[in-house]
Amino acid sequence: MKLNVTMHHYFKSFVYLVVVCLFMGCSGKTQKDFESLNSSKDWTLKLSDSCTGNWQDNWFLDGLIATVENSEKGMNFTAGPEFRNDAHHAVLWTKESFKGDVKIEYNYTRTDSQVINVNILYIQAQGIGKGPYDKDISKWNHLREVPKMSLYYNYMNPLHISYAAFPMVNEDPENDYLRVRKYPVTDAITFKDMEVEPSYYDIGLFLPNISYKVTVIKTDSQLLMNVNGDGKNKLYTFDVSDKEKLVEGRIGLRHMYTRSARYSDFKVSTK
Repeated sequence: MKLNVTMHHYFKSFVYLVVVCLFMGCSGKTQKDFESLNSSKDWTLKLSDSCTGNWQDNWFLDGLIATVENSEKGMNFTAGPEFRNDAHHAVLWTKESFKGDVKIEYNYTRTDSQVINVNILYIQAQGIGKGPYDKDISKWNHLREVPKMSLYYNYMNPLHISYAAFPMVNEDPENDYLRVRKYPVTDAITFKDMEVEPSYYDIGLFLPNISYKVTVIKTDSQLLMNVNGDGKNKLYTFDVSDKEKLVEGRIGLRHMYTRSARYSDFKVSTK
């Protein structure tokens, strides 16, 4: 069974690479485009947090069980230890909201050794604006004291990147993946429909106790995630041109139960 699953992952990755080569000639143009976009002088720095001071200056927390502690090395964010208990999920949100194209940069060091569950980066989250789910998510923090996943994908509208991610049932430390979704679920859009292709498998990054520089750029048409560390530099690209445009919102860091990591030099820029 494990062999079949692994071969399936490799097959999906191979098909994606073939498609990229057909459309882009395997020229590395995507990496060059990223580097050009990343270094553009049009970016304006809006948030810069070393993550060594008081985390509450720039962030607020969903979840009563989680802990956040600052140190000289950065912000240590730890979800609750109990698997399959929604109260042990956790999300850190920026107090500031960001408009338009956005660039998010930070150093990420995984401090757990789990081979289950995921970390998530939420990009420009707002509430759906119906009932108690105000567009300003800080107005319904009390509804997320138990931060179960469905509160987010049913009632918010961000892009979501799962990374340092494993299936909830898993024993293989190499069975990791990276996946993007666009919320929310609606009558016409199921949880599966939210997925933005492609998904990437067998990532080989985000190993425990190794620091990685993460850079994410979101425009109206594309989402780019560059990960640099441990002698590797990888770029993951997603076409979001057919998704509802993200106009403004907060940045969020989710740890599912049992997961933990340290963050430092967290920056957000806009155009």
